[in-house]
Amino acid sequence: MTSVEGLSTYVDGGVARLVLDRPAKRNAMSLAMWQGLPQVLGALARDRAVRVVVVVGAGEHFCAGADIGDLLTGQDPADPMAPVREADLAAQRALLDFPRPTVAAVRGSCIGGGLEIAASCDLRVAEEGARFGVTPARLGVAYAPLGIRTLLDLVGPATTRRLLLTAGLVDAVEAHRLGLVDVLTGPGGLDDAVAGLTDELCSRSQLTIAAVKETVRLLLDGEDPEPAARARYREAITSGELAEGVLAFSERRDPQFPWNAADA
Repeated sequence: MTSVEGLSTYVDGGVARLVLDRPAKRNAMSLAMWQGLPQVLGALARDRAVRVVVVVGAGEHFCAGADIGDLLTGQDPADPMAPVREADLAAQRALLDFPRPTVAAVRGSCIGGGLEIAASCDLRVAEEGARFGVTPARLGVAYAPLGIRTLLDLVGPATTRRLLLTAGLVDAVEAHRLGLVDVLTGPGGLDDAVAGLTDELCSRSQLTIAAVKETVRLLLDGEDPEPAARARYREAITSGELAEGVLAFSERRDPQFPWNAADA
């Protein structure tokens, strides 16, 4: 188990849990937490045992947002929010670029910076009773394009405008209907739903997953995905990944895929 102030991680059975660990503040993200998140994710990316990362909040909430007390603490009076803004954007980018699947497990509040973190994950599982919102309009913050782009990719322009312009909150049922939540569970069902999803992700070809994540990101960034896709195609053959998948299918058994993202 490794830790940075307000963040902790542990790995069990291929699944890493990255815990937003500040329950007394509903896991509000301090500047140190924003700054530490890329470091923690980098360590998890280098860990051969990790196949999936689950981001979860300690206690009853996922994350209530950025710690308001840190927003205007920069040394430059012309831009006192610069340290938080830069660290926040770096944390979002580290999640978006993480090479293996990421899952946000949401209960309670998922607001502001908390929703930025959840939206930057590949998948979101939420328990009934969770609340979602993006609230810069309540603070007078000019919201960064990266966060807007991530919301657009998830829920489209109409819902993105609604969330940002009104700064209103939606419950988990509504968030699921809007496409903000992928899997909705009843009260008390979050852990079982996340376990089922992570088991499924761990059993799949990690090369296929890496290729999908890479291609999606390149397409969304307006870049040509073909060179990377061709390289992954060749890698699937040379690594034995494809051969094992075909053989396992013909033998009606679970595949034992040989490729590991930490070797790439």
